[in-house]
Amino acid sequence: MNNQQMVKIHDCELYVEYIQQHSKSVTIIMDAGYGDDSTTWRQVADEVSTYANVLLYDRAGLGKSGTSTNRRTSKEMVRELHQLIKQLDIASPFILVGHSFGGVNMQLFASEYRDEVVGLVLVDTTPSDYRERFLPTMSREFQNAYSKQFVREGNYDEFMESLHQVKQANLDLSIPTTIISAGKKDFYSVENQRLWNVLQKEMTGISSNATFVIAEQSAHYIQRDEPHLIVEAIRKLI
Repeated sequence: MNNQQMVKIHDCELYVEYIQQHSKSVTIIMDAGYGDDSTTWRQVADEVSTYANVLLYDRAGLGKSGTSTNRRTSKEMVRELHQLIKQLDIASPFILVGHSFGGVNMQLFASEYRDEVVGLVLVDTTPSDYRERFLPTMSREFQNAYSKQFVREGNYDEFMESLHQVKQANLDLSIPTTIISAGKKDFYSVENQRLWNVLQKEMTGISSNATFVIAEQSAHYIQRDEPHLIVEAIRKLI
């Protein structure tokens, strides 16, 4: 059963697609990167739905969803997602999959709702200390372009506040967690790529049961370049 609908949450309507084909199976929740909607997960979702239930949704202001007056920080987005799940009456357990900024959200979700989450997959997720440790190593042109991109959902300050929220959460999870790092980032020097992978590997510290994988042939969108790595990571968690 593939159920697509609009669900009223707080002051807006969120678009959601729930692929339920396994009555007693875990549900895989996928959260896209900054400014992206659920269509970025299509290839992965179609494969994963053959062995698990899958929940895709568009955050407020993106894709088919309406806009929200709530601040666009991870805490607000996680609260909205949890309300969406309750409205749909979808029972845990959940495995969370987040790409880029979506991985920031999924870390907070795992922290806030520990009893409901049994696994976590972070796909080239923005490190919580990105501004302090990585951004200064990039060219001035890259830094300027980066700061100007925050126009689709939330602004630069709200994005950075979200990273701070994850840092403040002091995650000490014990659930199986897989960190997948892009090994072939666009516009990165050899040194930049090496530092990126170091920061990604450090993210394994959020869980006592974490695995680190480098997607050697992938740029930022691993779900497009090497989707099988994400599919396999989810299968292993199940």
